[in-house]
Amino acid sequence: MSKVYDMVMDFKRKHHGGVSWRIKKHCEIIDKHLNPGEEVLYAFAGQKNVDFYDIFTTCVVALTNKRLMIAQKRVIWGYFLSSITPDLYNDLLVSQGLLFGRITIDTVKEEVVLSNLPKSGLDDIETNITEFMMKEKQKYRPREEQK
Repeated sequence: MSKVYDMVMDFKRKHHGGVSWRIKKHCEIIDKHLNPGEEVLYAFAGQKNVDFYDIFTTCVVALTNKRLMIAQKRVIWGYFLSSITPDLYNDLLVSQGLLFGRITIDTVKEEVVLSNLPKSGLDDIETNITEFMMKEKQKYRPREEQK
């Protein structure tokens, strides 16, 4: 198995609940698009949509040492891959509902909503993404501000 798949399954064992399926296929897309020197630091599965009742848009989210990747393998043919680099990252919103949680990642161009996440995993997801993005975003500040 791939390292991404193992990380997602570890997340699912640690944080029960959430809605995700076809994880192995989604992880193959992440593995296919890793650049040389890119290493996966953290991974989890959820739904890339706004509505909690739409359970057909499962995805795998992988945080690498260079970017955040969101992969969705389509059922018949093809796939979707989104990539968020630290320079495009603005902020992150965590929402907890009765059954599931939701993470909204605000970027310069769009908002990415990851829903039907296990409530127990929200803190873990927020900490990993925020800590990495804030540390990496420092590299993109103008030189005058860094002094």
